[in-house]
Amino acid sequence: MEKILEVKDLELSFNTFAGEVKAIRGVNFDLYKGETLAIVGESGSGKSVTTKSIMRLLPENSAVFKNGEILFDGRDLTKLKDKEMQKIRGKDISMIFQDPMTSLNPTMPIGKQITEPLLKHQKIGKAEAKRIAIDLLRMVGMPNPEQRMKQYPHQFSGGQRQRIVIAIALACNPKILIADEPTTALDVTIQAQILELMKDLQKKIDTSIIFITHDLGVVANVADRVAVMYGGKIVEIGTVDEIFYNPQHPYTWGLLSSMPSTDTDDEKLYAIPGTPPDLLSPPKGDAFALRSDYALAIDLEEPPPFFKVSDTHYAATWLLHPDAPNVEPPGTIIERMKSFPGSRYYEGGKVNV
Repeated sequence: MEKILEVKDLELSFNTFAGEVKAIRGVNFDLYKGETLAIVGESGSGKSVTTKSIMRLLPENSAVFKNGEILFDGRDLTKLKDKEMQKIRGKDISMIFQDPMTSLNPTMPIGKQITEPLLKHQKIGKAEAKRIAIDLLRMVGMPNPEQRMKQYPHQFSGGQRQRIVIAIALACNPKILIADEPTTALDVTIQAQILELMKDLQKKIDTSIIFITHDLGVVANVADRVAVMYGGKIVEIGTVDEIFYNPQHPYTWGLLSSMPSTDTDDEKLYAIPGTPPDLLSPPKGDAFALRSDYALAIDLEEPPPFFKVSDTHYAATWLLHPDAPNVEPPGTIIERMKSFPGSRYYEGGKVNV
């Protein structure tokens, strides 16, 4: 597969009155053409900061790239000037934000907001831009697109506003689409429609998607690969089947165990104890160690390297070291692992995600 984006050893800090917040601490991942990579984790794990650093949408007076590269089309985005980034934003890399109401300008008709990136990045006239905008609204399932072009954001429902935001993001057929929790503010029925829409549109324009979410149920339906983030680092990465049915990091076990299902007894729903680490003073070992029931002594002293589970699956946990003791995952995780051929607990059966 063709590699379209490379994030290498990315380190980013925020200078605050309280001190230096080490928000991103050595993040590495690749994005391939046509794939959907989901980045999951609790609030504060670094998901949105990572993707906003790709777009260079972080405040320049406080955000500082300390190390690493973000390679796109042979250029390091961390080194580009703002004018150069303006040519990339909205054209080659677009973003769908969490709340469509704050993403749209309440004083402008939505038609003007959709044509704006077309006029800026494409060498076309207003009439052609309007035609494309109407086609985009029709493509994202907006009824009566010609009439609705003249309307303002407050005249649409939440699901319709999110469709408009998607239309704006797709206006210039971007190579990469970043979706930052795009369905969080929507009810479950509309959420399913938006996710289905994004999957269909991805096939039509052959774009690559980075999908940010804390909802693992969403991940199962949209992702090809999954990166699990904690404490400003990626702690596990693999295909969606590998992460769901052969997880290796205790944090991934915790996230999967806390997922409600139709078989879940409400009184027994698991919650990960404790809180994420203070990145003003990050722990020197595994950032998850103090919240983990499976922590080893070395976890408090040294950060674990990535261990290879398969050609597509890596996890940063000392439990995968050859000298580590044999630790049993939670029972709910073992049950999942029984259906995955690459798992030591495999008993046969089909993997369903």
